[in-house]
Amino acid sequence: MIDHAQDLASVREATDRLLTAAAKMDNAAVAEPSRLPGWSRGHVLAHVARNADALINVLAGRPMYESAEARDADIARDAVRPRDAHLADLRESGARFQEEGARPADWARTVELRNGVLDQAARIPFRRLIEVELHHVDLGVGYELEDLPDDFVRREIQFLADRFSGNASLPPITLTGNNGHTLRTGGTEGTPVTVGGPAWDLLGWLAGRRDGAALEASGGPLPALPPL
Repeated sequence: MIDHAQDLASVREATDRLLTAAAKMDNAAVAEPSRLPGWSRGHVLAHVARNADALINVLAGRPMYESAEARDADIARDAVRPRDAHLADLRESGARFQEEGARPADWARTVELRNGVLDQAARIPFRRLIEVELHHVDLGVGYELEDLPDDFVRREIQFLADRFSGNASLPPITLTGNNGHTLRTGGTEGTPVTVGGPAWDLLGWLAGRRDGAALEASGGPLPALPPL
């Protein structure tokens, strides 16, 4: 069962960790490349801030973004700001998201995200948690996949396995982590493949943050995952 209130608390804690890490950077470090191709650390921080406002839109029943072009333009505009401006924006946008999440609401209702994706309102705080945690890793400032909370890693692997489930470009895939959990994802045609390894390496592969070199595949080669 989804506990949106607990997820909101986890978002607050993750945002505080991100703010602490960002505060240790200077303006030059913010302008340096992140781990995401073509994005500086400033781009990552700007995206995290604008994502908070976008998910507020989702909860309020508005379009997540005005358009894909407007989303990209906002990130590019804000990416070049000095560190202190990023910190203020992250703090203020995070507070706005918490305020929206605290409003009385029907958390069982269906909401719409980008590209027509539908989800339950109660899952939006977890989606926000994903953005904060993974993009903290993307900054490349010492916070790694191995540092992510165990419960988050478990839930994000499940979330991504669900996302790839039924994808016809993939063979049937069984995921086996060192936590003893087994999940099935991928398509229904082709030779089944079992992929196993440490939970954070499974997460990194599924989330496009690692190449899967630390994983073991049996039954066939490690499948090439489509972009998220």
